[in-house]
Amino acid sequence: MDKKEFRVLTKYWFLKGKNTVEAETWLDAEFPDTTPGTSTIKDGYAKFRRGEMSTEDGERSGRPKEVVTDENISIK
Repeated sequence: MDKKEFRVLTKYWFLKGKNTVEAETWLDAEFPDTTPGTSTIKDGYAKFRRGEMSTEDGERSGRPKEVVTDENISIK
């Protein structure tokens, strides 16, 4: 499973009123090879408690996806 799917499952357990230990125990039982770490689940719960209910990746600062190089600059 990918990160977004685990975020959705973590949100589901949060909305059911379960704590992080219960969520982690269930995820580990169902997906033993790919379960996210404890801190990832706790970070997700903290985000949901703050009211940030999106399961999408957030914007990140840093290097742009496309870089200007001599190869992608057309000289007229």
